[in-house]
Amino acid sequence: MIYIYYSYLSEENHESLLKNDLPQFPADYQEKIKRFQRWQDAQLSLLGRILLFKGVKETYKQKPEAKEIIQTLYNKPYFEDNSVLFNISHSGEIVVCALSDEHEIGIDVEIITNIETADFKSQMTQKEWDKIVLSSNKKEAFFDYWTQKEAVLKAQGHGLIIPLKSFEILDNTTKINEEKYYLTEVKIDEKYKCYLSLKNDISEIYLKKITF
Repeated sequence: MIYIYYSYLSEENHESLLKNDLPQFPADYQEKIKRFQRWQDAQLSLLGRILLFKGVKETYKQKPEAKEIIQTLYNKPYFEDNSVLFNISHSGEIVVCALSDEHEIGIDVEIITNIETADFKSQMTQKEWDKIVLSSNKKEAFFDYWTQKEAVLKAQGHGLIIPLKSFEILDNTTKINEEKYYLTEVKIDEKYKCYLSLKNDISEIYLKKITF
């Protein structure tokens, strides 16, 4: 079972989150949040941590310590003394957090915006780009691929050190260094694209909206 928690930004609840939730995290993280100039950026980061800890407590009946979160050499966060694997993503006004106690996991959410997709042609394989160009909705097709690729890289763990063009998405699967990754779309909001990736075929997903 994969658990996905998500939430929307809330300006009216921002001060409450800073007062009641931020103090549970280490001093250096608190200072990081306070340095953001826009409340939206501060809350996006904070909500990711809040969703993570809420998910671990509700789903796995554990009470992790914030100090247990460390990073790999490739800046992927993980728990030092906890078997729960997780990944967080945010875009626009949505934050998502995926959790599993069995598989390395990657999730990516992207707001569908009016961008010049041609600027990103170099990031796609020729087959992927051809499908985008021939699609009846080129913008949506582009964000499908972009979000899938980001989710795979996050599951793989080495991030953008691996070029997006070096692997190809085909029927919701791909391979990196002969390791196969599966993908599934997570339908949260029609204004966004969200994909989940892991090395095993994805079966059941539990999706929960959290309101603050």
